[in-house]
Amino acid sequence: MQSYATLSLLSYVALVHAVPSRTLSRRATSSSCTFTSTESLAAGKDSCTDIVLDGITVTAGETLDLTGLNDGTSVTFQGTTTFGYEEWEGPLVSVSGVGIAVAGADGHVIDGDGARWWDGEGSNGGKTKPKFFAAHKLNASTITGLNVKNTPVQGFSINQAYGLTLRDITIDNSDGDAGGGHNTDAFDVGSSDGVRILGADVRNQDDCLAVNSGTNIEFSGGSCSGGHGLSIGSVGGRADNDVSNVLISRSSIHDSQNGVRVKTVYGATGSVTNVTYSDVALSNITKYGVVVEQDYENGSPTGTPTTGVSITALTLSNVTGTVADGATEVYILCGSGSCSGWTWSDVSVTGGKVSSECSNIPSGASC
Repeated sequence: MQSYATLSLLSYVALVHAVPSRTLSRRATSSSCTFTSTESLAAGKDSCTDIVLDGITVTAGETLDLTGLNDGTSVTFQGTTTFGYEEWEGPLVSVSGVGIAVAGADGHVIDGDGARWWDGEGSNGGKTKPKFFAAHKLNASTITGLNVKNTPVQGFSINQAYGLTLRDITIDNSDGDAGGGHNTDAFDVGSSDGVRILGADVRNQDDCLAVNSGTNIEFSGGSCSGGHGLSIGSVGGRADNDVSNVLISRSSIHDSQNGVRVKTVYGATGSVTNVTYSDVALSNITKYGVVVEQDYENGSPTGTPTTGVSITALTLSNVTGTVADGATEVYILCGSGSCSGWTWSDVSVTGGKVSSECSNIPSGASC
């Protein structure tokens, strides 16, 4: 059997060759351009393949629009990027294209100043808050070394991306711990193939990673603090409700509500298969160290699992650490026959309570 890494590499190479390229006329320019305003960017980005964004202030209610870039364009964030205040859905930044390389210069900051929107309700009510960064239809591309502060709600939305690597991204929403930050997911992945998130450093108030759909997804070498853990899901209730071939490895989750988390939507249909958590360290988890549930309803689980979104081939290997007093170490709530083929080894979560409410625990796991 080929290894996951080999399969991912082969898949990535295939994806790169499968991504449709633009015409040669879109690649004819090779000029370098520095922009200090969204107006100059809009007027000049089509003639540039080396773009520097130097201390841009984005007009309230507008997107820093980096969509439809020339193939092979590099984009560098320099200085401090800021955004005007308006209640709207965003995104504040949007990037698309083929062979795009987005990076941050030394000392740069992309500052969402989310406190202007934070009201403790996130995307569930209160002020309308803009999502932060849309990496949609961004193919055979990289995002490297960005330093992000205080997103109003969700951070990176990755959708319809093929062969995208995000490396060494820092997201610091720690001001939201006391300031009303909510639903500040770091990385939401949907309908994508070949996404790698490597070396992320996240402090937030929701999922560090949420894979809602897609295949060949990797999260490795990350640190997550303050949020809801490394999650698969919620899966169900969208146009695409299948997750497969996910590797989450060599990462730590601390001072967070949950650690390892798989959540499928009550009454929905779909599938979760071939997901691996390997070498994951937990500390001071306040709710669930490991939680797998098939009863999810937007933060208010029903307590009654349904079987429409199966969870198969779930592997946990060397998942260890501690939860806080009163937290639950492991919680499994599966429907009858909808969880199977699990392989758990060297799973040790201590410091809290053992659940008496687990149900339909598949062979290979324990609660």
